[in-house]
Amino acid sequence: GGGGWGEGGGGGGDFFFSSRRRHTRLRRDWSSDVCSSDLLKRQALILEFFSISKASSRLRGELNAELIKGYQSIRMAEMIDGEMRLENEAMKIPQLKKLLITPKNVMGVKIPKLEGGRREESLTDYLLEIPVSISEAMKAFQEVHKIVLDVAEKETTLRKLLYEIDKTKRKANAIENVFIPRLESAVKFITFRLEEMERDTFAMLKTVKRKMEEREKKKVEATVIAN
Repeated sequence: GGGGWGEGGGGGGDFFFSSRRRHTRLRRDWSSDVCSSDLLKRQALILEFFSISKASSRLRGELNAELIKGYQSIRMAEMIDGEMRLENEAMKIPQLKKLLITPKNVMGVKIPKLEGGRREESLTDYLLEIPVSISEAMKAFQEVHKIVLDVAEKETTLRKLLYEIDKTKRKANAIENVFIPRLESAVKFITFRLEEMERDTFAMLKTVKRKMEEREKKKVEATVIAN
């Protein structure tokens, strides 16, 4: 008869239970993977942010020291060689090369890298021809110029990383507070429909089993009467 379709017969009910379990497991695993990926990226960005922040802070300290040294050198040059001579020599300094900005990738974030900004010609020979006081002032501000470019690059990188950290946080919050609840709501609806289908199928199978048993009983009765 219809024993295979009963409550423990392993028929349609197992399929629906298996589908619900698989669906729930996939939802849980997917949510965990997405949140873990965003969390790892955010942690990596934060570590990079603090690393660059530390380097930027060190460069700012160096910049302040070089600026003090540079202005002291200028004052010394004015006292020794005069303001007019200092201005004349400053006018003869070769022009800087054009500053180039090229993108580089830091933790998936595009960061501008500053290149160029150097002199078209070397100042070595020129510095040998001018008074030592003016030469020292120019060397000091050459170092200031180099550090300013480094600081600008680091500060821009920090702003970009901070924006990306905030964006990753907002994305994670959106997944946790908006997308996952919607997904769970959809899963609840699907689970409800699966349970309805399971109940309807079970009822239908019970009816089929009963009818088959009744048909078998009638056959037996007919056989007995015929004999």
